Amino acid sequence: MKTIALIPARYGATRFPAKLLADLCGKPLIARTYLSTRDTEVFDQVIVVTDHEDIASSIEKEGGSVFFSRKEHESGSDRIAEAVADIDADVVVNVQGDEPFQDKKSLRDLVAAFADERVEVASLMTAMVDDKHAHNPNMVKVVLDRENFALYFSRSPIPYRRNPDFYAPAFRHIGVYAYKKAALMAFTRMQKSPLEQVEMLEQLRLLENGYRIKMVESIHQAVAIDTPEDLEKAIAYYKENFSTEK
Repeated sequence: MKTIALIPARYGATRFPAKLLADLCGKPLIARTYLSTRDTEVFDQVIVVTDHEDIASSIEKEGGSVFFSRKEHESGSDRIAEAVADIDADVVVNVQGDEPFQDKKSLRDLVAAFADERVEVASLMTAMVDDKHAHNPNMVKVVLDRENFALYFSRSPIPYRRNPDFYAPAFRHIGVYAYKKAALMAFTRMQKSPLEQVEMLEQLRLLENGYRIKMVESIHQAVAIDTPEDLEKAIAYYKENFSTEK
């Protein structure tokens, strides 16, 4: 099974312009993401998919592969679909370009889900232990069936704890997706669905069109960079965990 990681890397960002080129301890953020993904050794190939020459240059300096987008895209999934269209691959993993510290075990477990022939799409989740997070619309929740396939994703608290005497585990969705190539290409041809547009969650398009999403639990706490303040936290994390100058 040939498995490739594609890292969508769009130059523009509303809250943090040009964030993927921001310096993270001597290298651009996107270079850190590429290197940590490559160094997991989970993938046969890692490709950064971008629309900007400076991002491409930063990856090529690290010896990495780049696909230059020729089209405008609404989402990272559309961007990687353009890149993978002419590539021979069985499983395609969409790695977020603004998450510079990728976890080997999580990615390995995600890819391993495809040993089950029923799995066409898989994604990561983590246990949600703080109830206040359930009410944060920026933290997407997911509920599961007995085989850990997603029943629904929402920005609202799910499951709603109407019965306080009964406990059901709550999970937060981590936006790393893996697809069989055919499922990815089919997904990007689908029209936006009603639930997707209400919740602003593109994975609901898959559920509404009959696809099942296998959820894989991870204990890794991803460091995502959306603001300059997040970058400062990432710099501190890098110095604590990777730098020789502690």
